Amino acid sequence: MKRREQLGIDLTPVIDVVFILLIFFIVSSVFKKDELALILDLPEANAKTTEIKDDQIFIELNENKLAIKGIEVSFESLEANLQEIKDNKKAVIVRIDKNTKYERVIKVLDLLQKYNLNNLALVTNEDKN
Repeated sequence: MKRREQLGIDLTPVIDVVFILLIFFIVSSVFKKDELALILDLPEANAKTTEIKDDQIFIELNENKLAIKGIEVSFESLEANLQEIKDNKKAVIVRIDKNTKYERVIKVLDLLQKYNLNNLALVTNEDKN
């Protein structure tokens, strides 16, 4: 009489399932960028880079949307948010889409000037030339 060898559990399908689940969660997860709400196409420039700190105010502007601190707002709401800022030396980082009308840019800059927020930085992409 022949002795039968004990068969072990085949782990190959389990490993396949684990990899498929891992790929699914990586692809379906959303990576949050630091307080950015709008997808913008920034203009290019040869400006020096500055370090971004946590206590700075982020304003984003495109053709038809406006966001502050990662939250979409209207111009009236932006003015209310700017009015609440006590420290006028706080840095204001402004990201403006290159296709935005000049009128909208001036509206934001006027609000910043109205509340004496003059520590301003305009974000651009690095020039590839």
